[in-house]
Amino acid sequence: MRPFFVCSVPASTAAVLNVSSTFCPRLVNLPKINNSTRLSSTLSLRHLTLSTSLSSSDTSSIKLIDGKAISEIVRNEIQTEVELMKPNVPGLAVVIVGSRKDSQTYVRSKRKACEQVGITSYGYELPEDVSQNTLIELVETLNADSKVHGILIQLPLPDHIDSQFVLDKIALEKDVDGFHPLNIGRLCMSGREPPLFIPCTPKGCVELLKRSGVVISGKNAVVLGRSNIVGLPVSMLLMQENATVTICHSKTENIKEKVQNADIIVAAIGRAEYVRGDWIKEGAVIIDVGINAVEDSTKKNGYRLVGDVHFDECKEKASLITPVPGGVGPMTIAMLLSNTLDAAKRAFVKIEPDN
Repeated sequence: MRPFFVCSVPASTAAVLNVSSTFCPRLVNLPKINNSTRLSSTLSLRHLTLSTSLSSSDTSSIKLIDGKAISEIVRNEIQTEVELMKPNVPGLAVVIVGSRKDSQTYVRSKRKACEQVGITSYGYELPEDVSQNTLIELVETLNADSKVHGILIQLPLPDHIDSQFVLDKIALEKDVDGFHPLNIGRLCMSGREPPLFIPCTPKGCVELLKRSGVVISGKNAVVLGRSNIVGLPVSMLLMQENATVTICHSKTENIKEKVQNADIIVAAIGRAEYVRGDWIKEGAVIIDVGINAVEDSTKKNGYRLVGDVHFDECKEKASLITPVPGGVGPMTIAMLLSNTLDAAKRAFVKIEPDN
């Protein structure tokens, strides 16, 4: 099983000069730290308020939370930190099984993102019929490889492979997707040691809110969806930020009424344009995680991508809203890079016990 790509692109000093050192504390000589200042996946650089107003023929302005622009700022911050870590270089291994075009597209985008910030990416492409044991052997090899600081297995896996069993084999300190049971368990418990990593999409949702200047503490937040990948962890993160959180799902009664009371809405229910305009109270903030293809004869490929929120209706009342595409998606990849950087910091920095 040989890597099908190995790439590392040095960060250009000139390319990052426009990023203020305020956002990028220097890591020169990688100083020792103690447990009280332990690096964790919740480490982030200072928040930046950023939204975009677009004019259109039917509305004076749409206040977008521009995921593309914010993710680019995050990538620049990461690129600067990677540059300052040299000669040490973070490494991310991405494993893909089979030839699904959507999975290959996601892997290419992650590879490109690594190249942009100077993280070395190691890719492993396995055939559709690979045995579960062979896949686990590869994971164990990557666990032992000191050049690899993060491991990502592209989902979904073929039906003959137990995805959860394989994911559990990833070393905790390399679980940059944040799905290890210990990471999820720590996320759900207060007053205990924090998780090493937070799942990328939920982490990106909260980062978008913070960098857009949204006050979370004391607000009513409604999360549509209860999946282990998005709904559950994003609910935990919002509670940690002192929001009052309601989780809605397929068995919830009177969902519309509950959404109408929300100051913050995170839609991750997997149903195209499910949330309508009359569900939204004036001034609500909407994070739309959904991405769904709907038929559209005006498009060359016959479809267009929409979220779980009916954008044209909800934008009239929302104070801020993420577009689809271009909202949560770019931040998910940025948070993967952030988690990989944090994993490398732990590997490169000696952590001393508290005195």
